[in-house]
Amino acid sequence: MPTTDVPDVSVVVIVYNDEERLPRAVRSVLDQTLNNLEVIIADDCSTDGTERVARELEAADPRVRYARLEQNSGGCSAPRNHGIALARAPYVMFLDSDDELPRHACKSMLLVAEETGVDFVTGEVTRFYEANDSTGLWYPHLFTEQRVVDGITEAPEYFFDHLSTNKLYRTAFIRDHGLAFPEGIHYEDQLFSAQAYTLAETFAVVPWSVYTWRLAPESVSISSSRHKIQNVRDRIGVARLIDAWLEERGDFELRAEKDYKFLRHDFRLYLGDLPFRDGDWIAEFAAEVTPYLDEISDETYERLSREERVCLHLLRTGRLEDVAVAARQFGRPQLAPRAVTEVDGVSYWGDVAPADAASRAELDLGEWHLHEQSLATGRLRHELTSVSMLGPVLRLEIRTYDPVGLITEDTEASVKLAAHKTPLTVPFRLVADGSGQYVSKAEVDLRKVPVGKVGVATCRHPVIALERDGVRRTDILLARHDQPDFRATLRYNKFGIHHLRVQAEQKGAGRLEVTWQRSGVLKSLEPLGPYARKTKAKVGKVKKILVGNEGKATAYDAVARLPRKRGLAVFEAVEGRGYADNPRYVYEELKRRNLPIDVVWAYSGSRDSFPDDVKLVKRGSFAYGRALARAAYWVDSHNLPYLYAKPKGTRYLQTWHGQTFKAMGFDVPSLRGASEIEKGRFRAAVGRWDALVCPSAEFERTFVPAFEVGADLIRSGYPRNDVLVRWAEPEQRARAAATREALDIPAGRKVLLYAPTFRDAARRTGQSIRVDFEALAPYLADEWTIVVRAHPYDRFKVDPELGHFLRDGSGFADVNDLMLASDAVLTDYSSLMFDYANTGRPILLYTDDYEDYKGGDRGTYYDLEDIAPGPMLTTTEDLAAAVRDLEGVRERHAQRYTRFQEMFCSYETGHASKLVVDAFFEGGTHD
Repeated sequence: MPTTDVPDVSVVVIVYNDEERLPRAVRSVLDQTLNNLEVIIADDCSTDGTERVARELEAADPRVRYARLEQNSGGCSAPRNHGIALARAPYVMFLDSDDELPRHACKSMLLVAEETGVDFVTGEVTRFYEANDSTGLWYPHLFTEQRVVDGITEAPEYFFDHLSTNKLYRTAFIRDHGLAFPEGIHYEDQLFSAQAYTLAETFAVVPWSVYTWRLAPESVSISSSRHKIQNVRDRIGVARLIDAWLEERGDFELRAEKDYKFLRHDFRLYLGDLPFRDGDWIAEFAAEVTPYLDEISDETYERLSREERVCLHLLRTGRLEDVAVAARQFGRPQLAPRAVTEVDGVSYWGDVAPADAASRAELDLGEWHLHEQSLATGRLRHELTSVSMLGPVLRLEIRTYDPVGLITEDTEASVKLAAHKTPLTVPFRLVADGSGQYVSKAEVDLRKVPVGKVGVATCRHPVIALERDGVRRTDILLARHDQPDFRATLRYNKFGIHHLRVQAEQKGAGRLEVTWQRSGVLKSLEPLGPYARKTKAKVGKVKKILVGNEGKATAYDAVARLPRKRGLAVFEAVEGRGYADNPRYVYEELKRRNLPIDVVWAYSGSRDSFPDDVKLVKRGSFAYGRALARAAYWVDSHNLPYLYAKPKGTRYLQTWHGQTFKAMGFDVPSLRGASEIEKGRFRAAVGRWDALVCPSAEFERTFVPAFEVGADLIRSGYPRNDVLVRWAEPEQRARAAATREALDIPAGRKVLLYAPTFRDAARRTGQSIRVDFEALAPYLADEWTIVVRAHPYDRFKVDPELGHFLRDGSGFADVNDLMLASDAVLTDYSSLMFDYANTGRPILLYTDDYEDYKGGDRGTYYDLEDIAPGPMLTTTEDLAAAVRDLEGVRERHAQRYTRFQEMFCSYETGHASKLVVDAFFEGGTHD
């Protein structure tokens, strides 16, 4: 029962012929943490069982009111307007019958509205994709923080937030201004929201989700009907109504902001669809939109990306075949045009030289720096031109466009076709046709695909991988839709015991889909009914126990009771991510001495970085557990999984992976405050160590007590730093040269390695990459290349337009390769600075978030201002100035750099690998 006669919030739920989903929507309102609300079901004269369902909901809860329109309006406006008229609460929201409200939406927004007194509150929308149960956010950059905005002029970017359903409005605000949804047109939200934004004196923004927009697999909504020309007319019609509204109010500056939103959102949706439309449709589309596009100012077009400007220019100038080709670049910004025309040293889009000044301005690709890119970052285009079958062999014909010559004779190519859990990778030969294009054929023998008993549907994009000199790139294989055989599904019904279907998807990247379906007798044996499903669930549960940690621990304990295998050693670095870190250099010293130790390396993910003669075992597998259980030696850089207690007779060398700037171990508040069980597990894991490699006295002062280390200390320096101390030797110089070649660093260009650490609260978000490379490029791109090495706990991708200036160094398992190849390093709070100091080369620190970092939950052992071996920089201009004046930086910070080396490199002699092997393998006791 409501607590008062007047509800706090009225939620208008509009519905038409949706009897199945309406109860879910209404329940999401009734289950709100705000109890004092009302639900108004506004029925647009449904013809199915909606009225019956709605009246049952009304009878079951006094907060529900049902209102039925006398005739169907054909849209969302009339039922919403009817709901506004009936609303009794001081605040109103709107909900569609196929969507839901998150549980705290009403209460959280009401509290903000009452506290701030704004005209409305807007919040984030979660888009829920029912086909695969995944989610996405609606323009998340608009909802990063809670704020109050003094009108749309202060933040015109909120024109992009044109939904009406993610907002809580003051009912008096709507009624006083006579706000209503326009009836008889579609996209009514856009006009209503534009009017609300321009009328509001203030509005509030909240950074949490207040609406769940459910997207059904086969949606028939208005917004999903872009293939209809009337849909195009509707969007333009609403845009013109908004223009008239802004003109009537004299908001001429806001017209440019609304136009920018129209081009970036509404119009871009249609551009992305153009590759999947036929010529007649594109011609009709152009006739509808071009007159409106011609009304938009040149200044607004200049705000768009180059991809968008190319498409719009081609469309407006009638190059309709070309615009469908260009539009494939949306969402894939590294995609090349099929051709580039060079005129007076300038690269233009397409195979026709620009005919006038406007074409030269819009088709100029200079900002892409096409001729300065490497294979890893340059623009290529792969299109699937034909699919056929010869027996069990799937034959793919592929045309590759390489307009600026990134591919050379020694470039290797392969196509990867997703198939169940094991992708099938098939090499093929790139065959040049003499015009900057390659016509290739790849044959996929489907008998090699592990379809098993259940078949497989591959709905992921096939990709083309190119590799040269250790540099590898992958690109989506696009299916061409201008060929008749892609307009229909290709079916092959005789592939062993399966039916096979091959088709090209008619949206997105136009990916190739290959589906196997069980047939005949095997299909009839497929388990049916609830009993079979329960049995399958039980089997799955048992299987999870057997192959999960419980089963692995049981198997490990059994093997660990056996005698150790004399001379067997398990090596692991960076949690199995590659052949790197201190264990690599200890292993190489063992090989140099030819000691009778049989080494097995653990890996997770790619095995590419390991030498061919190394024995490998997958981290976490049963074989991994057996190896650890039998080994006489463990050598590791991060701490082996807690699951494995060290057997009697095994000796564990912990090399660790860096010195300590930020707090570690029991100096971290979260571990200090953890349960005794968790702290006991941590102590037990550290208690397995027999020896710990120490790089400096400072490491002993901070790390050793923080981890409560009881192991023997090997005061040798880090084995991985030997090559840095001895960087001038021929072997290291050759390694640096090979790295520069693999990164395709132009001759004479200097290299700045940028290697920031991760932020605890923002792992895998990319937020540790603080430098504005776009702003920095004009200062440094003529002399420097920046190699970005993101922390493994973070992510980074080179912006294609900065590929002439940036390189991604994540492909190198061993960061020493990058340090040796660099002329200076730029970092922040990463322990890499302690290693890099062994080279004596300049160290720059970009620390624009230093106060936040040192004041975080973890804390630091040092004030960076006291120990920094180089300048602490916070702006692009200061960073550029420091890089261009490295000699001056070196001179000004010479004393601080020397003191830094004395503190953190005190044990480094360039012979740590030898000292560690002497102490642990030669000097230790053996079974």
